[in-house]
Order: sequence, then C-alpha cells, then structure tokens
Amino acid sequence: MSAGALPAFARGTINLAAASLGARGLFATDEFFGPLSRMLADEPAVFHPGRYDEHGKWMDGWETRRRRGPGHDHAVVALATIGHIRGFDVDTAFFTGNYPTACAIEGCHAPDGPDDATVWTELLSPSPLGPSAQHFFDCAADGLYSHVRLRIFPDGGVARLRVYGVPALDRKGRENEAFDLASALSGGQVIALSNGHYGHQRLLAPGRGINMGDGWETSRRREPGHEWIVVRLAARATVESIVVDTAHFKGNYPDACSVQAADLTGTTGDLPTLVTAASMFWQEILPEQKLAADRIHTFDGHLVKRADAVTHVRLNIHPDGGISRLRVFGRLAEGGKT
Repeated sequence: MSAGALPAFARGTINLAAASLGARGLFATDEFFGPLSRMLADEPAVFHPGRYDEHGKWMDGWETRRRRGPGHDHAVVALATIGHIRGFDVDTAFFTGNYPTACAIEGCHAPDGPDDATVWTELLSPSPLGPSAQHFFDCAADGLYSHVRLRIFPDGGVARLRVYGVPALDRKGRENEAFDLASALSGGQVIALSNGHYGHQRLLAPGRGINMGDGWETSRRREPGHEWIVVRLAARATVESIVVDTAHFKGNYPDACSVQAADLTGTTGDLPTLVTAASMFWQEILPEQKLAADRIHTFDGHLVKRADAVTHVRLNIHPDGGISRLRVFGRLAEGGKT
C-alpha cells in the first residue's frame, strides 16, 4: 500500500513494531508454522507457492498450529521505543485459509519488561479479520506504551503487525548533553523531500545502512538544481554537529552536501507545503561540503555555524544521489518541544 493510501493515523508516525528499529518478539503461545520474528519484518510479506519446511507450508509471518482445545493464541512484542500509539495494521497477507477470525491488542508501560504483575490496557477490542488483507484500526488510548500483546482468535497466522505511533523523547539526563535529534527513535521525522525515487524511510534509522537500499536515494537529476530533504527534529535544540553517512553508496553518492535550518515553533497550517515553498531560504548552518563514497562524514566545530535554536533542518545534496544516514547532534533548548 502506498503512503498516500495509509489512514490518517499512520501519517506523521513511525512503525514502533519494526524489527529494523529494534522491536522484538518476547513471547508467543505457539510458533509452530512461523516464528514471531517474521511478523515484525519491515518488508511486505511474500509468498512462495512451492516452498515447504519441516513443519509444512512456509508462510511469511507468525503462524500457530491448529488449536484442538479451548482458548486462543497471543504474542508479546517489545516496541522499538516507548511512545504514544495512534493505530495498528494487522496484515494477513497470503493467509487465506489459515487467518484468525479476530484479533485484540493490549498495551503496557513496562520499561524493564512486563511480568506477572504488569497491568495491561485494552487498545483494541476484539475485531474481525479477513483473508489476505491489511486491517487498519485506530487507537484512541492516551498514555505511553513500551509493549503490546496481540491476541488472535482462536489461532492462525498474521503476516505483519504494524504499530503506528510517535516516540516519546526521554529528556531525563539530557538537559546538558548533545544527542541525535534527527533519530527516528527520538521522534525525528522526514516531512518533505524533492525526490525519493529509491526510498527515504531509513535515513533516520539507528545503526549504519546494511546495503545501498537502506537510506535515501534520488533518481538521476536531468535538469539544473539539486535535491533536498527536510527533517523535523525530535525537539527544539541548538545544533552542534552533523553526520552524513554515504555507506554503500559508491558510484552514486552526492558530490557535496549543505544544511539549512529554521525554528518553526508555533507554525500552523500544512507544514509539508510550507517547507517545500520556504525551506530554500532558511539559514545555512553547514556550507557546501564535498562528500566521498562509502564514508562517515562528521561536520562540527568551525564548520557548523552556531545558530539560535531550531526545530527543522534541510539537507541539500548536490546534485543528486544517495545518503545512508543523517545525524543531527544538538542540545535541548528552552521550550524544547517541536
């Protein structure tokens, strides 16, 4: 499903249950046909008609055996980071005769992990599921959650569970330290870009890219100008250093980059449209710098121009190409919410 087809609650959020961001399965009542870990994969589920393993038909998701007694199956997932949950996608792709008839979801806030004393909150009451389809469910619950528990009735397979939410920035102990404000796990988010032909979703992910598809890459530019991408920082902050990583980009890395920034505190209206029109005039905090292939570039000290506190940055690449990761290190400013 394209980003434009996602429900409103999924826009401006990240998938807190993405394994690539650090989410992991902690427990499942049964994993006979498919391990819980498959359900947290980023990639859309696939189907191999003739593929079987020692347990039977190979399916791309979490699948339990057929129950022969009362009860139902469930699984517990540790989210990639603590956050506010906005909604769910319970995807039964390719499960046609073996999908659950319904599901329910609970959540808890247990930073050290849930135990027998943990109090779980119902986030989704039992809701019907169908074969081979995405099922979007809004979540109106308030509060912070670190884990979710997916219940399926009575058994069967779920290809993907996506938990759309907004990370909660942990400010404790960070008042006087520089940290990566662009990180998706802190709440950094791409809100506009000129071109993302080969993808951009992993630009703010943790760790280094694992291949050339793990980052932001544009198509080849065939006209004057350059490409750009705008990131909303996790909080209003003063920027001290910037890291641009071209890992795995060897014949297609940008020739150079530059960075601009602005404080959009209190701005209302259609922000993506606003920054598309106005970001080219933002203050330059990193003048154009040459880039090299497959390398971590750290710009700090005299290169990054000190500016007042900002909420958004614009990374320009000249003229086009691929960037694996962007890091923006800074310190929280007063009124630090974006």
